[in-house]
Amino acid sequence: MATARIPALRNLIGRRQPFRLPGQQRRWAQVHDVRFVATTQAARSVTEKYRDKLDRKAREEGLRDIGELKEAYKDRIQELKKKDSASIPGLDALLADEPAPVQTTQVGDGIAQKPPPPPPPPQSQVPPVGTGSTNAAVKPLSEILDLPKARALPEKELGAIWRLRHASSPNSLCAVIPTATYATLEATARRHPSFVLPVPRGADVGAEIHFLQWVFDGPSRTATVLFTQLAEYKARGEWAQPHTSVTHYVDDGLAGVLMVGSVVDGRGASVQDAKWLVMLMQRFYGGEGTGGERDDGKRRLLEEFGRGDGKFSVERLLEESEKLG
Repeated sequence: MATARIPALRNLIGRRQPFRLPGQQRRWAQVHDVRFVATTQAARSVTEKYRDKLDRKAREEGLRDIGELKEAYKDRIQELKKKDSASIPGLDALLADEPAPVQTTQVGDGIAQKPPPPPPPPQSQVPPVGTGSTNAAVKPLSEILDLPKARALPEKELGAIWRLRHASSPNSLCAVIPTATYATLEATARRHPSFVLPVPRGADVGAEIHFLQWVFDGPSRTATVLFTQLAEYKARGEWAQPHTSVTHYVDDGLAGVLMVGSVVDGRGASVQDAKWLVMLMQRFYGGEGTGGERDDGKRRLLEEFGRGDGKFSVERLLEESEKLG
């Protein structure tokens, strides 16, 4: 996979020691480098593509040219943009200074650019990243467990049955989260429904940034977290396909909140990557709002990203992520 740094972040990273996985890192280990998939391709102007039709429309409206047509419909255009867009301030700022990437192929001594494949059609199983839509396809918990029997189980036995229920899938993640712990996660997620997290890729590569988004569904009482590579989001926008989805099931009668996740093969993330992202997510979202000095840096990063604040720093994100463990 071809990589290059986002220009606005080039001077943020430059530490000597590698980003380490849990069990390997020192508390204050530093990142060697951070790289992103980022080659560029000039996009064809929409105006150029539809110039003949726009010229004809301008004449029908009694206007001189396309410029006057744009001015006449300026308010309507802005209204439609606001209606159709799904702006995420922190992510918009992170992506603002570089166009979407294209795939590359090595040819001789140079690099030949290929345009990205067309965006796939929307899939009902997983909502597109950035749409903010509810995950209507989530199966209710009553179709997975015998709820009357499950509600009678203590947390330890409930956890054993839940893990056994998903043991046959090598790409699954599951856990039982204490109700009080999940309440903190959800409260933070409703204030900060999107964020970015790093996955370490070794001393020579640095870390890869992933985008996460929380999607709440009232009827099924679930909260799903979608994880997507930042490069995928840059390439496909709102139709970017998550590599991992993690759903939390809430039921007042259970001894805890049930979590289950699935990693999709071939989308650039392994089960170990997904476990790391889930652990980081829990540490960032579980610590915010507790008032502890240790988690104050995580809280500030969540707030800055949510506001699209220029103070948000990828280097600080990496330093806070290294404290896991």
